[in-house]
Amino acid sequence: MAEGKGGLEDVVACDSEICFIDGKQGRLLYRGYDITELAGHVSFEEVCYLLWYGDLPTASQLKDLRSRLAAARTLPDGIAQLLRTLPAARPMMILRTAVSALGIYDPERDDNSLPACQRKAERLTAQMPSVVAAMARLREGKDPVAPRSDLGEAANFLYMMRGVQPDPLQVEAMDMALVLHADHELNASTFSARVTAATLADMHAAITSAVGTLEGPLHGGANEQVMKMLVQIGAPEKAAGFIEAALASGEKIPGFGHRVYRTEDPRATILRHMSHDLGEKAGSTLYYDITRAVEKAIFDAKKLYANVDLYSASTYYAMGIPIDLFTPIFAVSRISGWSAHVLEQFAHNRLIRPRAEYVGPGLRHVPAGAVR
Repeated sequence: MAEGKGGLEDVVACDSEICFIDGKQGRLLYRGYDITELAGHVSFEEVCYLLWYGDLPTASQLKDLRSRLAAARTLPDGIAQLLRTLPAARPMMILRTAVSALGIYDPERDDNSLPACQRKAERLTAQMPSVVAAMARLREGKDPVAPRSDLGEAANFLYMMRGVQPDPLQVEAMDMALVLHADHELNASTFSARVTAATLADMHAAITSAVGTLEGPLHGGANEQVMKMLVQIGAPEKAAGFIEAALASGEKIPGFGHRVYRTEDPRATILRHMSHDLGEKAGSTLYYDITRAVEKAIFDAKKLYANVDLYSASTYYAMGIPIDLFTPIFAVSRISGWSAHVLEQFAHNRLIRPRAEYVGPGLRHVPAGAVR
């Protein structure tokens, strides 16, 4: 590949009103609202409304949205049966299959109008946690837990995962994590969703593309890799030696650096505190402490800052969430941003068709003797 042409770095692919990243200042804005003012102050449902409809909801609008989301949580019977019959596989593979299948059962599957797609966005956002919670329980030999209409998105998700009233601090942490992961401009999965939507494929096709893209370890799967690394290190005092050896062998350390940010990811700053508080309440800050030691070792060696994956890993782990569910939980949040971008793409659509800089051989001719 030609020098400087890889990864579409710094190429502007579209205009968008949804999300702004100031990489130099380390700021993230959802429709003009700084993430540091949103996280911990407004709910995930309010952020969903903001992303889809352009502003934070009034009390009446929020009440109506919560009612619609609660009503849409129960999965179609066909999807519930599908989850029971699929063979054991990586959770993201199951999620990808379920999202695609949800399109078949959607009552407005053939309607690409804006109002219909807004309703699909709401249904998908309500259904995604139900899919993840159901597959998590089924693989443990347990029946899925029916959703509760009296709980918010974060609390209901934790309830469906465990079947018991969730701990308030864990609800707060999950809601904050959902807010922080809701959107991040033209990341790989969002770009995939917009490329698919630009062909005028349906909402579910676009979101299926996004889910498939999120699975990769260089994108959504990075938080799983972080936690596996922390478990492998095992103790804070072993972090420096581990990082030194890993860097010497040319390994990439997950949870650090970012294509856009030139300082610390503001989401990591917020989750750092939540990781500590959850560990402390659980009776052990071991993985928080290891993370801090890894963070120091990487900064001393490479001057790289933490990104959101570094502290989302220990945050989820402190809640007792299995490592291979970290990326599906990312999708439970990012469905809000993906669908907002699909809505925006549909509203101002033009087929996304970039060009490639050809660097192969020049014109060649088949030798005469080779022609049959």
